[in-house]
Amino acid sequence: MVKILLLEDDVSLCEIIEEYLSDEGYEIDACDNAKEALELAYERHYELWILDVKVPRGDGFSLLKELRALGKNTPAIFITSLNTTDDLKQGFDSGCDDYIRKPFELAELGIRIKSLLKRGFSHKKEDFEELGEGFKFSLTSQNLYHFDKIIPLPKKETMLLNLFLQNKNHFLSVEKIFEELWEYGEEPSELSLRAYIKDLRKILGKEKITNQRNRGYCYVGS
Repeated sequence: MVKILLLEDDVSLCEIIEEYLSDEGYEIDACDNAKEALELAYERHYELWILDVKVPRGDGFSLLKELRALGKNTPAIFITSLNTTDDLKQGFDSGCDDYIRKPFELAELGIRIKSLLKRGFSHKKEDFEELGEGFKFSLTSQNLYHFDKIIPLPKKETMLLNLFLQNKNHFLSVEKIFEELWEYGEEPSELSLRAYIKDLRKILGKEKITNQRNRGYCYVGS
């Protein structure tokens, strides 16, 4: 079943949308603030996000920007009363795939969802790297899964795991890792790197990531 995250702080409208989409055969997780939406979108897998913009504890534009920065590419639709051209531009600049101005007909929302999901399923299929013991990493969405449950990772640990998988069975120097993980202006930290390695080993197994003096670190995979 297609799972959709719905962020809408108008209780009546949220219930109406949730009931309509449930009747259409979708599984809905609804929330009313940006902080909870961020946590749900980060921890769970959805085929679509439907986001209001003017919500408590943040706003939809900033929320989507943060999720895109974390490598999350789930299709997103904004539903909002903001209706100027500048608002529309800001919405698409933050990474949305569609933008619906309130008020709207539920049938219109349904049509746009079907169109977006059709494009998403045909162009955004997940490319998984199997890691053993039920773990797999999506090279598409940058999510780590244990069977079908997302295992939340901090941003730099996600980037590090992705880097290791792109260079499987090859040693990466500490300098190379610093270059890839730390942005311009950030101060690289070997202590932080060791903590990221330790956390990944706890999840995947100590034997998965080896290290040698003067050579760096290596992800061991088949």
